[in-house]
Amino acid sequence: MAGGAAELVAPNGTRVELVAAEPAPLLPPLVPALVLTRAGDDAHRGVGRAGMRYRDLIPGRLGGRFIGSQIGIVAGGPVPDYVHYHIVRFQLIYCLRGWVRVVYEDQGPPFELHAGDCVLQPPHIRHRVLDSSPGLEVLEVSCPAEHETFADHALALPTAELRPEREFGGQRFVHHQAASARWDAWRFPGFLARDTGIAAATAGLADVRVVRPHGADATPDAQHDGELLLWFVLAGTVTWSGPSAESLAAGDCVVVPPALPHALTACSPDLELLEVRLPA
Repeated sequence: MAGGAAELVAPNGTRVELVAAEPAPLLPPLVPALVLTRAGDDAHRGVGRAGMRYRDLIPGRLGGRFIGSQIGIVAGGPVPDYVHYHIVRFQLIYCLRGWVRVVYEDQGPPFELHAGDCVLQPPHIRHRVLDSSPGLEVLEVSCPAEHETFADHALALPTAELRPEREFGGQRFVHHQAASARWDAWRFPGFLARDTGIAAATAGLADVRVVRPHGADATPDAQHDGELLLWFVLAGTVTWSGPSAESLAAGDCVVVPPALPHALTACSPDLELLEVRLPA
């Protein structure tokens, strides 16, 4: 089917159109913006699938390119989910607090994500949320903002094979566990970061790290030329300096547009930042 859709015509005139079974997601043009959302702001909260509570971290969606959500389950227990998959370019799930039990295609038996753990959900990987602790909260970042979700009622999870090396849409599944992670130097001196392995699994499409001070309380002025730079404060306090100075605390989130000079200052010793970058 080179060149896109094709058409077959039967002798009786019946026309059959051939299209890709799982087309690549449509990527809207990026509309960069400086976005700051506060933990206590209820203006962008709602209820979504399976009774989950959503906080919108990127209300304008950057033109439809990205969506960021803080998702909570209040009561805990079994989650009324089903085997499904998404047609996405990038999708991160990071556990903020509590635990959630999940299962993924070809990735072994169900396992729990605990606070600090995360997964990269590659395009088309079948998965299911099974149950959670009361007060579970996760952060999800996806590209594009609007993407299709399909049920797969024919596939039972877990699958019989364990294939951690399998690629889904050119990406490998990642299950990053904070408890066994190693801290290394960040790109700015005086800070450490734990690499989630997502850069390697996506061939550099995305990079996800948790950052903390290690002898410094500020970064130098910098700017980026990528699609996305998102910082979510996990703990402690920091001042984000750009066109103005904004004090940030746990639960606050800032998205920095390309070419905007900025810095992190007044970093508290207990600061931890989740950094999500798409440097393309």
